[in-house]
Amino acid sequence: MTSPHELSALDQYRLLQRRELGVVELTRHYLDRISSGNAQLGAFFTVTPELALQRAQQVEEAVPRSTRLWGLPFADKDLWRRQGVRTTFGSRAFADHVPETTDEIPRVLDEAGAISLGKTATPEFGMTSHSETAIAPPARNPWNIELSPGGSSGGAAAAVAAGLLPFAPGSDGGGSIRIPAAACGLVGLKPSRGRVPGLSGIDALGGLPVAGPIARSVGDAAFLLDGMIGRRGSVVDDHYALRAPAQDDGDFLGFAIRGEGRFQIGVSTDSPWSASHDIVIDPEITAALNDTVALLSDLGHGIDDASLEPMPGYGSAFTAVWQAGAAQIRLGAGDIGAGDIAAGDEGEQDADGGLEPLTSWLRRRGRRLTAVQLAGALAELFRVERAVIAGFAGFDAVLTPTLAQLPRPIGWYDAVDAERNFSQQVEYSPFTSFVNASGLPAITLPVAMSESGLPIGMQLIGRPGGEGTLLSIGRQLERRLRWERRHPPIWT
Repeated sequence: MTSPHELSALDQYRLLQRRELGVVELTRHYLDRISSGNAQLGAFFTVTPELALQRAQQVEEAVPRSTRLWGLPFADKDLWRRQGVRTTFGSRAFADHVPETTDEIPRVLDEAGAISLGKTATPEFGMTSHSETAIAPPARNPWNIELSPGGSSGGAAAAVAAGLLPFAPGSDGGGSIRIPAAACGLVGLKPSRGRVPGLSGIDALGGLPVAGPIARSVGDAAFLLDGMIGRRGSVVDDHYALRAPAQDDGDFLGFAIRGEGRFQIGVSTDSPWSASHDIVIDPEITAALNDTVALLSDLGHGIDDASLEPMPGYGSAFTAVWQAGAAQIRLGAGDIGAGDIAAGDEGEQDADGGLEPLTSWLRRRGRRLTAVQLAGALAELFRVERAVIAGFAGFDAVLTPTLAQLPRPIGWYDAVDAERNFSQQVEYSPFTSFVNASGLPAITLPVAMSESGLPIGMQLIGRPGGEGTLLSIGRQLERRLRWERRHPPIWT
């Protein structure tokens, strides 16, 4: 008999709807998977079996089956607070923090009828493209546990790839959904700025961080995205949510199931980071890019080169805004989170409160920025946004590698030299952060495997509000490549 985790999330949902699978039964199945697999992977910081089973019973008995994610397990990224559940933000400074409130993304997923099983691993305050932290052992890549799953949604991606969850929500301020999804052989979708009300990017510095899905298939990613968007009248205030014609209020699942259309697709290996860093693409990734171009052409899409104008100011501007974001980390003030504004703590201008070297460096540099410097950096990112949108305007989607390198070994990033660590992250993932700066949607698709058996992802960048197009193209590729059937050795 097929075990539930071997099915898609959508198929598990259908079994639940037909009462061929019980909500408590499914929850127990995944809790058992986590119990047997998490010690090796470190995908979860915290597992909450008692709360999960109580919630499963409640959903089964009292929550309408019409809710979008009824009965399906997920986990909260440990950057999001859940009332009464230890939430560390990946930092020793919050090792014993138990919040009194629940953040919007967990709330909207609860409203959709889903069941949280705990908190997935993330680096300190989600600031890095890896998932190594001083608060716990590193999260590991299910395809090779000596390698990193990427970050900052690394625990979520590791859990989904290993079958410990059917899918998982993540957040993405510079690639934090797409990087681990690519490293773990998954589909990861960064929505347009404003698409997901619970973490829209609109109210954030530089408009960078948004929430989106990580899944094994395009359909499951669309399914979770619909649940994360929520509906009008929900507990989430969706006043600022993006409302794009023909893709309004999601049925994004419909785009993923139909997988229809022929589109004009640009191909690019340009990165704004090239002006400040030596960007070298692994030959196997280049080969996978060329194979994907050939397949897209075979599917009937128009293919042409896409290019970006030089952006010499991008690297320093993005770095300054990233540092300014870290400057908002406030320590030792009770029930607060990584996004809370630091106020009235001038006395800790240089105190790091036990932060890791990279976070401490980012925070310290951010607090030394002047208002004029920050305003200049934000203005430069706005210029980048306009240039990227204009440069890609002739295409329905633009194809790039997701990463420049194959998954990195655990311990590869410099743990002492913060500036070197930051540069290593840029060289690993030079194609992701400028998409956040431009507010565009992007999806990573696990199109290939390396000779050593590691996943290789390609990124499709869409027009503003163009998630449906990305899902349609992704589904067409998925039908040919059948990547949802690939599983890492740890799967069994």
